[in-house]
Amino acid sequence: MKIAVEGCMHGDLDNVYATLLHLEKVENTKIDLLICCGDFQAVRNEKDLESLNVKPKYRTMNSFWKYYSGQEVAPFPTIFIGGNHEASNYLWELYYGGWTAPNIYFLGFAGVIRFGTVSIGGLSGIYNARHYHLGHYERPPYNESDIRSIYHVREYYVYKLMQVEEPIDIFLSHDWPVGITDYGDWKQLVRFKPYFEQEIQDKTLGSKAAADLLEKLKPPYWFSAHLHCKFAASVQHGESGPVTKFLALDKCLPGRKFLQIVDIPSEPGPYEIQYDEEWLEITRKFNSIFPLTRNTTWLGSVQLDKQDREWVKSKLATRGHKPFDFVQTVPPYNPNPSMSRASCSGQSRNPQTVSLLQLLELPYLLDAAAESKHSPMPYSSKHIDEAASDGDDDDAATDDVDEIELPEGTGDPVLAVESLYILKR
Repeated sequence: MKIAVEGCMHGDLDNVYATLLHLEKVENTKIDLLICCGDFQAVRNEKDLESLNVKPKYRTMNSFWKYYSGQEVAPFPTIFIGGNHEASNYLWELYYGGWTAPNIYFLGFAGVIRFGTVSIGGLSGIYNARHYHLGHYERPPYNESDIRSIYHVREYYVYKLMQVEEPIDIFLSHDWPVGITDYGDWKQLVRFKPYFEQEIQDKTLGSKAAADLLEKLKPPYWFSAHLHCKFAASVQHGESGPVTKFLALDKCLPGRKFLQIVDIPSEPGPYEIQYDEEWLEITRKFNSIFPLTRNTTWLGSVQLDKQDREWVKSKLATRGHKPFDFVQTVPPYNPNPSMSRASCSGQSRNPQTVSLLQLLELPYLLDAAAESKHSPMPYSSKHIDEAASDGDDDDAATDDVDEIELPEGTGDPVLAVESLYILKR
């Protein structure tokens, strides 16, 4: 099975797909799957831009809307996680995962799915210690503070991923596991990105949550993005334990190292995306403690048992393992400037999410009022402006770079792809 791995998409689906189609042609090969490590930017219409943590002057529709509308169809099955520059209102609709467009699947804020015999897990968002132990109190429409916290990783869904016992072949995170630079050529990295050196020395470059998951899950492959550079590492788990091959990739721009082809042994296709039984079991069991306020999360009161797996297995035996079908929930973008923005409103509950929760016999909680005993933390525009200089917020220089680096026209729809080594299991 050949899997294409892409760093930060930034809504540039047209160029990424054109690059892969060109690669198939010139190398006489077939790519079975594309996976993206965040900042996918599934923006359906102009209203979604309001939930995108990008400065207003840099908010553009890009090309996802064509695939959402049906004007274009993804030529490869595509799986992605969320980053820190997303249409967060849309991804919240699909918190548990689902199709954002035909053939384009969001893994959820955390999730595990199967593609053929390959198990793929992922963690959306980026780590921020200030919000990690809180619940998801944000609700659309997001204010200036919420739009910068909704994508922060929460302990709750990391805790769910820590319950996974079955092997995961590939794991995705947007930011890197903290400490991963110890296992690769970090000196070469800081020659390219000198401002990383202090964070590497302080053990603050990356996500503590991702590092905990790396230690627990030990997948053969781990892919990340976020820092807009390529970096490879190899993690040996114990003296004779398994090895995780880590690779971070750049953003989609001409001449950048944003794409990698990975060859993974698998049974012959055709392949399709399917629910993972164990993950649905975990989702069902832990939904009762889904934290949805600013209160500190209290975990550990729920445990799995054999009956939970048998219950899920029987449900899927009847219904099947394929995810529920894609449904448009808002009108897609219309390039005609006469289109009224008022027509962009749509359903608040995504039918895919509703159907999945009905299958698992769970209540719908995503639009529950975010009540809390604590008043909101003060977060003025002054705090936002100061964040990049004092290092207290995630949106420092390494985040804001994708707001100022815009794709440049090359005259050729195919972007430069470095011929990288093929990773073998």
